[in-house]
Amino acid sequence: MHASYRAASSVLFAAVFLAGCSPAATGGSNASPAGTSATGPSGTDARGGPQGAIAVGAGPQTTYTVQKQPPAGSCHFRYEKGEPLEDLACTPGAVSPAVTQANLKSTICRKGGYTSGIRPSTSVTGKEKALNAASYGYKGRMGDAEYDHLISLQLGGDPNDPRNLWVELPEPGHKAGGGVNNRKDPVETKLHTAVCSGKVTLTAAQKAIVTDWTTALSTLGSGESAAAGGNALPGSGSP
Repeated sequence: MHASYRAASSVLFAAVFLAGCSPAATGGSNASPAGTSATGPSGTDARGGPQGAIAVGAGPQTTYTVQKQPPAGSCHFRYEKGEPLEDLACTPGAVSPAVTQANLKSTICRKGGYTSGIRPSTSVTGKEKALNAASYGYKGRMGDAEYDHLISLQLGGDPNDPRNLWVELPEPGHKAGGGVNNRKDPVETKLHTAVCSGKVTLTAAQKAIVTDWTTALSTLGSGESAAAGGNALPGSGSP
């Protein structure tokens, strides 16, 4: 009887051991944990949006210093219906820890403005812009390209994190020497209005801009369209 009991115990132990060593149990190549999304290139999810939370930068500083930029020629513009988009790897965006959903009224939504007091000086951004132009291989007139905060300051973007700044090309058909001209600025202003009126959350607006600024308004749906006056991109005139 004891021998039979020991034999049965051995068989049971072996079965449990083998089950525990299966790929699904050990997290092997066949495992598919619940709640995870498929990932794509350059830190994007299966739909092309940013994977996970947006990076958090250092926030507003008393004194800003010139930030190191990606190596020359390592960044590449993307295009959506002719509109320039940032390189997902070089410019993934970064938010400021000083701006949260809870303190909107005292930061980006406060009367009298917020961005002018936290914006780096041109003595810093001018040097960064030249370096970033080399990163993206931009050889046009510097005055025609904007050194742009991917997540704008009025949407809680970090003021001087290199992950949040890029040389944004002028609009298609733009005349050389005509100065900065892009459609992204009005989109940011409409999103700012929507956030401050409570129609869109700060995080939703930030993620929409990072994913694709040209579709940010339509992505946010009817809540944003009420604040923006429609989901179409605004006109191409300078803001």
